[in-house]
Amino acid sequence: MTATVNMPVGKSWLICPGCRALLYQRRVERNLGVCPECDHHDQVTAHQRIEQLFDLDSVEELPPVGAFGDPLGFVDTVPYPQRIEAARRRTGLDEAVVCVRGAVEGQPLIAAVMDFRFLGGSLGTGVGERITRAAELALETRTPLLIVSASGGARMQEGVLSLMQMAKTSAALGALDEAGVLTISLVSDPTYGGVAASFATLCDVILAEPGARLGFAGPRVIQQTLRQPLPAGFQTAEYLFARGMLDDLVPRSNLRSTIGRLLAFAGADRSAPDPHPVRATPAPESADPWAVVALSRDLGRPSTLDYIGHFVDGFVELHGDRLASDCPAIVGGVGLIDGRPTVVIGHQKGHTVAEVASRNFGMATPAGYRKAARLMRLAEKLGTPIVTLIDTPGAYHGISAEENGQALAIADNIRMMAGLTVPVVAIVTGEGGSGGALALGVGNRVLMLANATYSVISPEGCAAILWNDSGRADEAAAQLKLQAGDLLALGIVDGVVPEPPGGAPADPGATASAVHRAVVDALAELAGLNREEVRAHRRARFRQIGGLTNAGG
Repeated sequence: MTATVNMPVGKSWLICPGCRALLYQRRVERNLGVCPECDHHDQVTAHQRIEQLFDLDSVEELPPVGAFGDPLGFVDTVPYPQRIEAARRRTGLDEAVVCVRGAVEGQPLIAAVMDFRFLGGSLGTGVGERITRAAELALETRTPLLIVSASGGARMQEGVLSLMQMAKTSAALGALDEAGVLTISLVSDPTYGGVAASFATLCDVILAEPGARLGFAGPRVIQQTLRQPLPAGFQTAEYLFARGMLDDLVPRSNLRSTIGRLLAFAGADRSAPDPHPVRATPAPESADPWAVVALSRDLGRPSTLDYIGHFVDGFVELHGDRLASDCPAIVGGVGLIDGRPTVVIGHQKGHTVAEVASRNFGMATPAGYRKAARLMRLAEKLGTPIVTLIDTPGAYHGISAEENGQALAIADNIRMMAGLTVPVVAIVTGEGGSGGALALGVGNRVLMLANATYSVISPEGCAAILWNDSGRADEAAAQLKLQAGDLLALGIVDGVVPEPPGGAPADPGATASAVHRAVVDALAELAGLNREEVRAHRRARFRQIGGLTNAGG
């Protein structure tokens, strides 16, 4: 394993292992152990990490766990008890993890922080027991749990007892899932083996420091097995983030504020707003359908990230499907809407040709829908409502999408949304294209902006298939009844959000304010339903669409 620790040169100077720059030690310490020249994140001790993250004077160390001895009588170059004693003298710790309770930005938190200096942060029975007890305290007090990993893997001197700690800690995290308690993993460098394959990657949110390495097998083992060079950046946080395995890469200077926002989301008042009476929404005046199609596609319309910036406080974007990639056409995360914790998910296009292209024109891949599903499961676990913002010409239909199960991903989202027990408010803000839109559209309340569209297929696609002439798209637009007024009359949407004069591009701020009001009102209308009633309400809503109008029909 390559060394990543600053090398001392005299008493006051260090050599950065990243760029080999000669650094003044006090300068590095003031920068939280990060090289000011190349941004290399050096290893920090467990107590340094706790000091960097927690509020001053809020930390209480959890009671220590007794020594577990030498269960196997293991001897390598020295007996195991001697190795443990040497680690204790060298580090001042009695194990490779320190567990504490305290507060971050005023929000309560329990943390288990690993220290690589102690036998490489290896996972032995003492480490597993401490992390499990921290999780049990989090369960008992319903306090979010943070695990900071730094480990080379299992502790070989404890044999299969070490292996079983993976199961023990994973079961403890499973209990927190069942109880709806937020869990956060912070991956630091390095995190390998049994730690990577258990608690470090099982939390609701997985953050990583830049440059941190994460993997099951170490690179040396893989190279020896494959007998070929590894890809550049292999197993680094940046490499894994691009492949959808991490929620975010967070520089050390931003960790405290990021964790603070997550805790504010978890700790916010979950009581529903006062219910408002349901208001009838008049159908907008009819306009030329083809002109409305053009308005729905206008790049001046607010995007999902614009809406989030306007009315979602403390938003933390979460990335990746934890399987293959992070689709840029769907964005999502957690935040507060008028003080109430909410998961927000939406298609993202952008406002310039370059941005739209980088977002794949708002056409999501299977990874995008799986990311959305992961965030919906998080909302279900924590009991928070979901708001979806729909603006897509349809799901991406390339070869790679089909090979990776596009139809399966869409179908799974639709079924899962139908069965959620938390309120879902879906708003079509631009284009509502086919199954790619419906995969975020199974809501208790489905709304749309006045100049949005919602259709089984694009007008161009309809004209090409039925008339073999895509030039007749304007006729198809009229036939498809894809405008807000038509869809309100058909019972497809429950309300229409008005746009300012000239449409959404003319006044994006006013449009975002109107969407904000519509979201808050829709959530208030659902306030009186318990979780089972929320699910029954949503299923009944879609059950009646297209049903028989009378018994003899």
